[in-house]
Amino acid sequence: MKIREMGKVALITGITGQDGAYLTEFLIKKGYTVHGIKRRSSMFNTDRIDHLYQDPHVENRNLILHYGDLTDSLNLTRIIGEVQPDEIYNLAAMSHVKVSFDTPEYTANADGLGVLRILEAVRLLNLIPKTRIYQASTSELYGLVQEVPQRETTPFYPRSPYHMHASNGILFNHESPLRGETFVTRKVTRAVSRIVLGMQKKVYMGNLSSKRDWGHAKDYVRAMYAILQQDEPSDYVIATGITTTIRDFIRMAFEEIGVGIRFKGEGIDEVAIIESIDEGLFVKKVGDAYLENFKKRVGEEVVGVDPQYFRPTEVELLIGDATKARTRLGWEPEYSLAALIEDMMKNDIKLMKKESYLKEGGYKILNYFE
Repeated sequence: MKIREMGKVALITGITGQDGAYLTEFLIKKGYTVHGIKRRSSMFNTDRIDHLYQDPHVENRNLILHYGDLTDSLNLTRIIGEVQPDEIYNLAAMSHVKVSFDTPEYTANADGLGVLRILEAVRLLNLIPKTRIYQASTSELYGLVQEVPQRETTPFYPRSPYHMHASNGILFNHESPLRGETFVTRKVTRAVSRIVLGMQKKVYMGNLSSKRDWGHAKDYVRAMYAILQQDEPSDYVIATGITTTIRDFIRMAFEEIGVGIRFKGEGIDEVAIIESIDEGLFVKKVGDAYLENFKKRVGEEVVGVDPQYFRPTEVELLIGDATKARTRLGWEPEYSLAALIEDMMKNDIKLMKKESYLKEGGYKILNYFE
């Protein structure tokens, strides 16, 4: 068994997540050998990278996985020492806002101290001249925003005592078909798919008026790579600069498959009803077999509001100013919001059809109603 040593070596934490999967594929195409850290689980959790994974007995592998955790400093130091990476992409984190509120101590340990453990490992192993570090940060750090749009100098200005090539990517919301099922965009596209296929009557949401700057994860991993190719480290906001309400995201998801909806009511009494169907588009995107049954639902409610999905502290508006990334990195998003939604809906229609077939055949399927 040999590990390919040609080209650069990258170490990715959070490799089994949405961004990790896209970044792995991106780097391998560029000739990198990629090492990834994943947590031990009693169930397989590598679905997003299974198409890239190679048997450990294969020679010249370009993807190698290691068991590890950001809360274990000895483990991280050992892996970094063995891998000797040219680039570290720290994508692992407790990124689900609601769960982070429920598990505050673990979140601080993994998200906060986890970064410190990586920096210390690089320092102690004398890798500062060799290793560049990308830290995946979040637009949520702006909280109660002080200016619109947000940029690198918006009242949060992290400073580091570590004199190494460590850059901070402040990523605004980025989605894809690989997004976790409980994140709002994926919750929407899965629910819309289930609704038009007759598998679900209605989806319940939280604050429909929240505004987010949504981009495609494929565009954002390109930015991660570009950041570490710069001569000097720096902080970069990565965003589309376009903000959309959750309400409009839902509307666009239905429109993508030929269904027109109308929202009515206010606050917790707001609902959305089916108003029209573009039959030609519906048949093209969903299938003729589902049209007649769905036509019977015109005038019925498909979206409601449940206060349990409201955040304890809501971030009402997030919109980023990626001017620095555009000018210094030459980065531009390739996906529009409409193209992102098209990609997600196409995937989830296909996935929900598969689940529908399995259910009809008497097989067990998972249900997600978070």
